[in-house]
Amino acid sequence: MTIPMPMVLKSFDMEKQVLIIGGGIVGLSTAYYLTKAGHAVTVLDKGEINKGASFVNAGYLTPSHIMPLAAPGMVSKGLKMMFNSASPFYMKPRWDMEFFKWAWYFYRSCTPGNVKKAIPAIKEINLLSRTLYEEIHRSNDLGPFHLDRKGLLMLYQTQASLEHEKEVAAKASQLGLEVDYLNQAQLKQMEPEVEVNALGAIHYECDGHMTPTEFMPKMVHFLKSKGVALHTRETVLELRTKNQRISQVISNKNTYQPDEVVLAAGTWSATLARQIGVPLSLQGGKGYRIDVKRSTGIHMPAILMESNMAVTPMKGFTRFAGTMEFSGNNDIVRRERALALVQGAKKYYPQLHIGPEEIAAAQTGLRPVSPDGLPYVGRCGAYDNVLFATGHAMMGWSLGPATGKLIEELISGKQTSMPLDMFRPDRKFK
Repeated sequence: MTIPMPMVLKSFDMEKQVLIIGGGIVGLSTAYYLTKAGHAVTVLDKGEINKGASFVNAGYLTPSHIMPLAAPGMVSKGLKMMFNSASPFYMKPRWDMEFFKWAWYFYRSCTPGNVKKAIPAIKEINLLSRTLYEEIHRSNDLGPFHLDRKGLLMLYQTQASLEHEKEVAAKASQLGLEVDYLNQAQLKQMEPEVEVNALGAIHYECDGHMTPTEFMPKMVHFLKSKGVALHTRETVLELRTKNQRISQVISNKNTYQPDEVVLAAGTWSATLARQIGVPLSLQGGKGYRIDVKRSTGIHMPAILMESNMAVTPMKGFTRFAGTMEFSGNNDIVRRERALALVQGAKKYYPQLHIGPEEIAAAQTGLRPVSPDGLPYVGRCGAYDNVLFATGHAMMGWSLGPATGKLIEELISGKQTSMPLDMFRPDRKFK
């Protein structure tokens, strides 16, 4: 049965019927801006919009994260860790040609030249997204929600880590981002209620943090109140094309005939893209999180540099998150990886206790990772009505609103808020 796309009360010449595949932070942000622009929107999600990367991330707004994942040194670092299932960077040995191609492209992308080109674009889209989160907060569209601008601490225990991060901090400062250096005494003033085992910290004052598990349900409620059709437990089975357009989207429940299709399905966007002959290189990088729902004394979000993990004081709990696991698209929780988060946290917070129940409740989410560490945002050159909004790696939460706004501008025929050349979905990897 063919389902007509929902209509909105406001109707004008620019109105389009848009189908968004994927109900994570990127998909919902896209729905938010499209709805505000007067378009009729349907969102399909194969789950219940209650778990996955948009719910288990560190909740950071990170203008400071100017370095793409594909950077010099990442390959050698990964090779040292890749076969240790408890390491921060783990690749499960498996025969997968798409993964082999992605790994080759990743290797080729880890060059100083590529990083230099990427840094200004990453900074610009992060600042745009931070501004948009703040605008949503001020608008009260979603009601009150947690959004804090305390900044982010990069905690280090060795001089080598400090020297490495100083290079990034210098680049950030040159780009106009606020950076400060804290010694142990200053760090103690900032975190007076918990013992911190660190030589000091680099404080990126430009950053912020949120509570994703609070924000996501509020966004869902708002979108439903504005007439967006959110269909959960609905899996897209087939994309049918005609005359360089997607003419029908067939799911396990319905058939749709939208004007525009947005692929915002995270890692699964690559599978859908292959259906229509678009070779989108994308792999799922699994992240883990453990929540401690009692006082930890931790007030500042922090990256624990030697442990390669994040700590975030969220609304009602403290989140410990991290790791990058390439093992295919699955939500399997490997106990050794959850325990690695606990051990990594205790190295920095020696008084911290994380109990067996909290460890057993660990969850995972798949981050969609492109070979060069940059997202895919924009129209697909092969089809007139297909747009991609995926590949954000570890910056998915941070870049959700910016991606949604940029997609809305493309669909509405507006000038985009920033250039999208670096994020082209049809860019080539060698």
